[in-house]
Amino acid sequence: MGSLVKKLFDQLKSKEFREYLMSTHFWGPVANWGIPLAAIADTRKDPVYISGKMTLALTLYSLMFMRFAWRVKPRNMLLFACHFTNECAQITQGVRFVNYHYIQGGEKKEDLKK
Repeated sequence: MGSLVKKLFDQLKSKEFREYLMSTHFWGPVANWGIPLAAIADTRKDPVYISGKMTLALTLYSLMFMRFAWRVKPRNMLLFACHFTNECAQITQGVRFVNYHYIQGGEKKEDLKK
């Protein structure tokens, strides 16, 4: 176990890892994590506030960048994970949007409350 920890620390202290931490290959995805985190937080909000057009746009955006992250050399798995998470969150929001507006008839329910 001790040698495994030593190998991990040696890897973290390596020049390659320091260069990775100073690259756009690292900071781009880190900055991008705000989008899926916001989408995950929004899953607890009322579906009346979901924008169908924005959800569709973000779903397509994440699909394109998942492909980019996979195809770029070297593969950017941090970017891929970010957009995979966002894709899942946006699909969840899309399902909530369709369920509320088209299956449950959300706007009609609001009219009945008034």
